[in-house]
Amino acid sequence: MTTVVVTTEEDPVLAAVRFTSELAWADAGPEVAEPQVTTLCIEAQECMVMGRWLDLVSLMLTSADLIFSRVSEKDLEFIFTITCNLVTKTDSPDEALEMAKLISAKVAQQPNEKPALRLKILFNLYNLLETPYSRFFVYTKALNLAAEGKVAENIIPSFKNIDSFLKEWNIGILDQRELFLSIYNILKENKSSAKESFCFLTKYLATFSSEDVYTISDAKEEAVRAIIEFVKAHDIFQCDLLDMPAVGQLEKDGKYALVYQLLKIFLTHRLDAYLDFHAANSTLLKSYGLVHEDCITKMRLMSLADLSSNDSGVISYAVIKDTLRVSDDEVEFWVVKAITAKLLDCKMDQMNQTIIVSRCTERVFGLSQWKALRSKLGVWRGNIAGVISTIQANKISDDGAQSIQGLMIR
Repeated sequence: MTTVVVTTEEDPVLAAVRFTSELAWADAGPEVAEPQVTTLCIEAQECMVMGRWLDLVSLMLTSADLIFSRVSEKDLEFIFTITCNLVTKTDSPDEALEMAKLISAKVAQQPNEKPALRLKILFNLYNLLETPYSRFFVYTKALNLAAEGKVAENIIPSFKNIDSFLKEWNIGILDQRELFLSIYNILKENKSSAKESFCFLTKYLATFSSEDVYTISDAKEEAVRAIIEFVKAHDIFQCDLLDMPAVGQLEKDGKYALVYQLLKIFLTHRLDAYLDFHAANSTLLKSYGLVHEDCITKMRLMSLADLSSNDSGVISYAVIKDTLRVSDDEVEFWVVKAITAKLLDCKMDQMNQTIIVSRCTERVFGLSQWKALRSKLGVWRGNIAGVISTIQANKISDDGAQSIQGLMIR
């Protein structure tokens, strides 16, 4: 945050008003300029005395377009630091919000001219505001400015804090929806990691419920995009898309039903189902930019993860070979590939031609997976209780034996 240091006797606000008004009237000549500058300074002083902070901000922004093109970045930052600091003068949150709106609108007006500096000004304004919604409003303006001004790299680091921001802002579903989609578009435009952008796209889709009958259809294109991005991503093997109403609406959609079917295959079926789907819909897959060989690779890994989720935890090489449709000498290669992708942890028993799975990633984690986890925790709890009982029983037995031994010595 920039700190204003007063180096003259004149109030910094009046100094800023004088500087910008002299610049604005510089071409009119001294006879015209001096009275105008004096009038503006007097008006600014009256606003300060009467506490009309919103009017003062409006006055100071009158020549903002001009100063962006005529003064140095240092002077520009100084003037806007003075202007932004005025939001701290008012006791009214509503007035502070209106002031923030005026400043944000003016700063974001020409996003391609000094975009990094404009973004810095908005960040400074954000930090000066106290009310959550005012901060959220300025952050959205900064998002738009970063995208339009091609300086998204300056705001992308803040995305990792979005969850904590949301708790602070306490905004409604519609605002969250717009926020998540804006962030997704920025990440996609800047070619950030597929996992990161996919995360915000799913957050966007999750804001729709089955009750949103009038708006859920607006999310169809994004739902399709999420499915295609999931299938394409080489490092995403788990998602909740099937549980989302925004995605579920595609199941019976005349245009996108096959895309939904593809998602269901990747999340609930194995390689053979995908191969059958591809045989009948290869043109469709190509139209979405899906590469058949890449899909086979991902489907083999996800099929192996599905095999590993069985209760016994032991899978034979033969079953892996048949499910993944690979040769005998490729089985261990795919097991290692799945381990590298963190889909499972296991040991290979080459003597018995099996793998013993200790952990695997579920492709979906819904109600049935929660029930299975609850069952396992119940078993573990029972086992631990049994161990504790055995330890306590042995301790009592040992204590009794020591007491008898003591009596015999006496």
